[in-house]
Amino acid sequence: MPDALRVAAMDCGTNSLRLLVTDVRGDQKRDVVREMRVVRLGQGVDETGRFHPDALERTLAVTREFGELATVLGAERVRFCATSAARDASNADELSDGVRSVLGIDLEVLSGEEEARASFLGATRSVSGPALVVDIGGGSTELVVGADGDVGWSHSFDVGSVRLTERFLRSDPASIDEVTALESYLDDVLTPRLSGLDPVSTLVGVAGTITTVAAHALELPSYDSSQIHGARIAVDDVRTACLSLLRMSVADRRALPFMHPGRADVIGAGAMILDAVLGSVPLATDEVLVSEHDILDGIAWGAAQRSA
Repeated sequence: MPDALRVAAMDCGTNSLRLLVTDVRGDQKRDVVREMRVVRLGQGVDETGRFHPDALERTLAVTREFGELATVLGAERVRFCATSAARDASNADELSDGVRSVLGIDLEVLSGEEEARASFLGATRSVSGPALVVDIGGGSTELVVGADGDVGWSHSFDVGSVRLTERFLRSDPASIDEVTALESYLDDVLTPRLSGLDPVSTLVGVAGTITTVAAHALELPSYDSSQIHGARIAVDDVRTACLSLLRMSVADRRALPFMHPGRADVIGAGAMILDAVLGSVPLATDEVLVSEHDILDGIAWGAAQRSA
């Protein structure tokens, strides 16, 4: 892409650290590489309020790996953003100092609202008309309503796959009492905020929990981005896939051909969040549009705009 700006975007979540190197010119973007590593930065943060030393070590090791790859690929601008776990950890300065030492740039801790807007920007670039974007992460879940790039409403909920697994689902597989307690908690947290929304005609689901549930609903023989990105799956089929994943043991989930091993132990809670959202939001559609473009793409667009 002639005259394009090559940017590297890093999204440091509670469970994974992801890299996107992409060429941006105006409203066009051509991706060069996408990488993801499960670093579990949020290990124990919900209970202790601090980053575990091992989690910091894992995260900074992958940060170094991604920084070297971005350099090799000729990225002219690098942006590193952290989300829920970094908002909660009292020693977030240790992550910030480490990122500055490794990459030579300042870490950006996105607020819940900023995270939601970045997810919406990344997910809806090719979606016309009003849409609700649902982004389920390891530490938080963002819901955003908007149209044609403009956000009308957003909210960040402190419910994520890692956070709620550590808090509620401690058995393998989860016990009936654990599931019941989490269902009640999600109802209390989500319903007051979501039940009053206008009916949603386009619901876009992004990030690893939702793409994994989609792969399960589609019964894919392996994780295949080309079949997942842009898939439209019946809401009933999505909810059935959520229940199926919740009932499985961790070992059975790991045996699924599309399951990332670093997601197997927390996908049950993530699936429960997705199911609860689908049960709480007024829907004027019977399908979920699945997108692999999400906050990472929003971070990249933001990096390019700042460089203009």
